[in-house]
Amino acid sequence: MPIDPSLPFSTGKTATVLVAVLLLAGLDVLCRVRNRNWHLAFAAVLGTLLSLGFITVTRELFSQRFADSPHLMAFGVVLLLIGWRFLFGGWQTQTKAAVLGTALFWIMLQMLVRESAADRTAHLIAIAVALVPAGVWCALFLSYHRERVSAVLLLFFAGILSTAPILFYDALVRHKVELQFFFFRVVPESFNASAHSFVNGQLQGVSEVQTTLVALFLSFLCVGFIEEGSKYWVLSRAGGRIFESIDDVMQLAIVTAIGFAFAENVSQSGYFVNFIREYLLKPERDWGGFLGNVTGRAILTNMVHIVSTGIMGYFLGLAIFAGPRLREAEELGRRYRVLEYLHDLLGFEKKSIFRIEMVLTGFAAAVLLHAISNFLVTLPDVLPGNPRTIGDLVGSGDGSPLHIISIILVPSLLYVVGGFWLLTWLFERKENMKRRGHLVPTDTYVVVEEIA
Repeated sequence: MPIDPSLPFSTGKTATVLVAVLLLAGLDVLCRVRNRNWHLAFAAVLGTLLSLGFITVTRELFSQRFADSPHLMAFGVVLLLIGWRFLFGGWQTQTKAAVLGTALFWIMLQMLVRESAADRTAHLIAIAVALVPAGVWCALFLSYHRERVSAVLLLFFAGILSTAPILFYDALVRHKVELQFFFFRVVPESFNASAHSFVNGQLQGVSEVQTTLVALFLSFLCVGFIEEGSKYWVLSRAGGRIFESIDDVMQLAIVTAIGFAFAENVSQSGYFVNFIREYLLKPERDWGGFLGNVTGRAILTNMVHIVSTGIMGYFLGLAIFAGPRLREAEELGRRYRVLEYLHDLLGFEKKSIFRIEMVLTGFAAAVLLHAISNFLVTLPDVLPGNPRTIGDLVGSGDGSPLHIISIILVPSLLYVVGGFWLLTWLFERKENMKRRGHLVPTDTYVVVEEIA
């Protein structure tokens, strides 16, 4: 997660943290070597070094020296991208989980050290509170099929880290950064500003409310594209050869979404941290207000991420196991007419076309589901009169029962009830439970028994 460059930097504290890191890393190496756990020693050292690199480069990136040089800024971004790619290296599951966990630990520690005592207390409480719904959701969806602890931790950590690109992009926009790559220039812009600029230039003769609604939905599509794209990348990179069935991909996609929601709840100042400051850290504590706000985000917001990314995981599973899936369909006499048409038209292998089709379908569905949820939740705040109930929205009389139904109830039923039913139905389909083996580098599928 990017470090806020506006916070004061203390050389003494940083040196203390660095010495502590080196001492702990050295002790860990000695213990691991003694026990022959070389991969965990490697993971601890690598995670420590990468986290220090991210912290240092991010801090320097927003310093005055870099801000005055678009070329240096672009170079720093490239370094971060290389480090980000290396963070998700092709190691074994346990090693990957240890690398990501170690990096997360030091980044979060550095963030907490740089905060004031009050902010640090609020953040620590927020982390503890956010872990409760995260654990409940993981236990609920992992009950369909047992996963290795290392795989669950790996994807949970990956989900937390998948918020980093969004937070980093937001920091670039807030600091009005310009990136100069010699041949071209990149100036990150706000999603809202870009959406409004596009809509105002394309839609003529429509009301201001209509323009606002279209721009709002378009900006939420951009947000969904970035967030689901980030989750897809870490899922495919971290998951790799873990997947043995479509259910595996769905479950670990959901764990990734839960990790993302956890990080969002504790990193965004308007969410759990703000609830704690507003309701718990004042002389008169309001437990009712605190629990109400936390429960709302823990259920609805988490479920939006779970449903969107879970559906994307289902289609990713279809893409990963395209070969067995197409062979089974052929044996049962099923035909994919669009696939056959594209095969005849383009001449590409059916399996390759099917994979691309499934990935694009799942990604588009995830982005759309994400955008619709954000749009429905925000709708009352942008409509004239700020309607809060269905009765307010349709203009019903004072005695109408529609005034009892909150507008927020619509996305709640759609995602919490409908989404949970849909994911349960997909998990219980026998063809999704079938263990098909691992994808090996030769793109050949082998059964589990042959590689056990």
